[in-house]
Amino acid sequence: MSTPTIDNIFSIHKNLERILDNLKEGIIAHDLERRIFYFNRTAEKVTGYRREEVLGKDCHEAFGNPFCGSRCSFCYGPPLFLDTAEYPVNISTRDGEIRRIEMTATMMRDSDDRQIGVLATFRDVTDLFELQLKAKEMTGFSNIIGCDDKMVEVFRQIKDVSGYDYPVHISGETGTGKELVANAIHSESLRGGHPFVPINCGALPEGLIESELFGHVKGAFSGAIRDKKGRFELANNGTIFLDEIAELPKMLQVKLLRFLQEGTFEKVGGEKTVTVDVRVISATNKDLKKEVQKGSFREDLFYRLNVIPIHIPPIRERKSDIPLLVDHFLSKAPKIKGQRPVRISQEALNSLMDYAWPGNVRELQNAVQFAIVRCRGKIIQPEDLPLELRDVCIEKPKRGPSRKLDAESVKAALKKTGGNKAKASKVLGVGRATLYRFLGDHPELLSGE
Repeated sequence: MSTPTIDNIFSIHKNLERILDNLKEGIIAHDLERRIFYFNRTAEKVTGYRREEVLGKDCHEAFGNPFCGSRCSFCYGPPLFLDTAEYPVNISTRDGEIRRIEMTATMMRDSDDRQIGVLATFRDVTDLFELQLKAKEMTGFSNIIGCDDKMVEVFRQIKDVSGYDYPVHISGETGTGKELVANAIHSESLRGGHPFVPINCGALPEGLIESELFGHVKGAFSGAIRDKKGRFELANNGTIFLDEIAELPKMLQVKLLRFLQEGTFEKVGGEKTVTVDVRVISATNKDLKKEVQKGSFREDLFYRLNVIPIHIPPIRERKSDIPLLVDHFLSKAPKIKGQRPVRISQEALNSLMDYAWPGNVRELQNAVQFAIVRCRGKIIQPEDLPLELRDVCIEKPKRGPSRKLDAESVKAALKKTGGNKAKASKVLGVGRATLYRFLGDHPELLSGE
């Protein structure tokens, strides 16, 4: 066998570089000191940085901050993963544009299994997300279930605010999932790998809430036997979620206002000023403007918190989401060995669709769990539902599935659209909720039985 020449080695290297440059995925590789030694053409296109700008540089310095966001495994000493880490992350391009990418970071090892660096591959899914929003094909986002236009707009707002640190105020009735939305905003942001710390401002006695929020020093009050960190310190570099903010006492409203203005506070009984980097998301089931008018909530604090308002619609205003939510709750039910999953009858689903749901998604989840326990067969019937739902009038004209749909046409539409239920509903000329209800009564069409 002939010995490879320098020209051959150079040719092999150039061909490999051409292959990597023509991949649709962006590729960044750096050593254990975070020095970038490879940056392909797609990485240039997605990030806006030219390879000559970043090669040989610390990746944190090259991009102005960790490219992987707060999930970077090289931020604090040795890497935190052993082989592979996968996650979505929002990045800021060279021009300041926020792009959503799906990242896979893999530890590279030499022939002796020693760590030598990290290979990060990523795919830009920003446009895909926008297309799904415009086509109204989304059935959920960041652990939130929904396909109604009102919820799709909430998904868009979550995405839009994820690249900024402005305070967000979430309003909505009890049980609509305000904490889920707050958690989604945190997870989608560059703070996603850092703590998400929730606190219910109405669940703690007035005498304890200041200590819970800001901490205390030893001896500050009876029972303070040691220094304690508050929720703001615990949330450093992450997000604090202040639920039921309208219940916050006036004295603490002043202290929170100062923190929002200056980013500092003092612990209970302490003199030292503490500085933390925290994003604040608040929520309430009350109308904060009315609370301001009543004099129970500070107007200046309201405007500090309500920079980005997001309203979560009650479930009675997005009933097309009910079949999706029911299917989700049924899929999460504990499986008893040897038994097939429970499903819901059309009659029972009609009762759920006709109910007003004063407790919103939380009440719906409770109702499904109640029915699962009560059901003696494989299919939930109206008599398996909670009493208040059994009284729902079911003599109303029945919705379209039995009149508009049949198994063969639905099966053909699903096959034509590759199993995409949103597209299939358009092919069939019915609403998505109508198709979901029909599929709930004919699960074999989805399972291929």
